[in-house]
Amino acid sequence: MMIDYNDFEKLEIRVGLVKDCEIVPNSRNLYKLKVNCGEENDRQIITGIRKFYTSQELINQKIIVLTNLKPKEIMGFKSEGMLLAADVANEPILLKLDEDRRARVPTGAKIK
Repeated sequence: MMIDYNDFEKLEIRVGLVKDCEIVPNSRNLYKLKVNCGEENDRQIITGIRKFYTSQELINQKIIVLTNLKPKEIMGFKSEGMLLAADVANEPILLKLDEDRRARVPTGAKIK
């Protein structure tokens, strides 16, 4: 499906820094992340990538986050955004910044 450029402009995609990662109780696949997206308060994001990433692999990583998605409750927790990942044979590969230049990109930088 093709979308209008105006529709694309409605998406707010930012660089987020994963500050904390906890297992969601009673779930097999979910993490509860605390992510700084350059705003006053950190966002809580619930994500189903636990089978593919350890919490140590996520903490302090700069990732790409869709920030203007309506909040959704998942297993009793409010999720305030979505991590962006490529789907490769049903395995999520997180979109991250170029390792050589990531220090130059501030948390909260808008993706255009």
